[in-house]
Amino acid sequence: MLRRIAAASLLGFAVLAAGAEKKPKPTEQLNVHVGVVERVFHPKAVRNWRGAEKQELRVTVWYPAPISAVEVPQIIGPPAAPLLEAGMASPNAPMVPAMQSLPLIVLSHGTGGSKELMGWLGTALARAGFIVAAVDHPGNTSHEAYTAEGFLLWWERATDLSEVIDGMLADENFGPRIDKERIGAAGFSLGGYTVMEIAGAQTDIAIEYERCRKQPDSSACHVPEMKNMGSMDQMLAQVRKTSGASMAASADSYRDPRVKAVFAIAPALGFTLTQESLRAIRVPLAIVVGDADPIAPANENASYIRANVRGTREAILPGGVTHYTFLDTCTALGKKQIGVYCEDATGVDRDKVHAQVAAQAVEFFEKALR
Repeated sequence: MLRRIAAASLLGFAVLAAGAEKKPKPTEQLNVHVGVVERVFHPKAVRNWRGAEKQELRVTVWYPAPISAVEVPQIIGPPAAPLLEAGMASPNAPMVPAMQSLPLIVLSHGTGGSKELMGWLGTALARAGFIVAAVDHPGNTSHEAYTAEGFLLWWERATDLSEVIDGMLADENFGPRIDKERIGAAGFSLGGYTVMEIAGAQTDIAIEYERCRKQPDSSACHVPEMKNMGSMDQMLAQVRKTSGASMAASADSYRDPRVKAVFAIAPALGFTLTQESLRAIRVPLAIVVGDADPIAPANENASYIRANVRGTREAILPGGVTHYTFLDTCTALGKKQIGVYCEDATGVDRDKVHAQVAAQAVEFFEKALR
């Protein structure tokens, strides 16, 4: 289903809006609009591409643009029939000339998703004066064919974020504007797991595999995006053939010391992170999750992480907020065509949830990266 979203997004994707300029108080609106550009990075280091069709990292970058920049609607889907929407932004706009030494936030999408589905957060952070870079994770993005490696080599996702940081710092336009001492990471679902890895958490894959052997229909083993990928045993057999070295390194640390703060939204697979590695994390951490999340229940993910990482701030949003509430807002057509990804409980206003969480993220990063 997420691939249908991505296929539609290739037909029409524009971007978001609002305000930003000097160093604001948390959540303060700045006198700027939001600009958006695309980047493609080709890391030189040998790395596991997880069977991806293209060996490159595709990135969407949001940033503060002059108030004179003309914003257009950001949509996912055909221009005449959009499926999701995320406000306004100005494609290829210049950055605000006076804004220097800005913090950088790298964004990680959820299982089988795409960088555009984090647009609601990326544009809000850009409005507040951040440069934001969201990446498509190879083999696990709806912009191309899914691969077993993309789904099962979760720890490799942290390397994508590190490579994006490298690419952004080396970029001739953005690099000189980034404060290297103020870099953060945020992610949703498996992206929430990914940012925990880059903060120093380490994985015990045996926990997941054992669960899936005993409970193959459990939410952690049977997410909607994997429905055509075969059984866990079939996927594992393939991955062991192609990626033995990566499997052997699954318990390694993927900590990137350049990342100084982490914001995890409905983190998945939290229960596979070892207590010892979580207790060793020292970077500021904030977690947000819905109280009705069936995909990544708080008790074994967000709350488990919070209980083991000293000083973690955890917010459990009430009122029936579920997992996919944290994706971009669906249009009426989107609700008809992409079903489960647009379903919210009665009384849940997705735009209001986004605004609340974005404000929390802005405030958190303003303080943590100060």
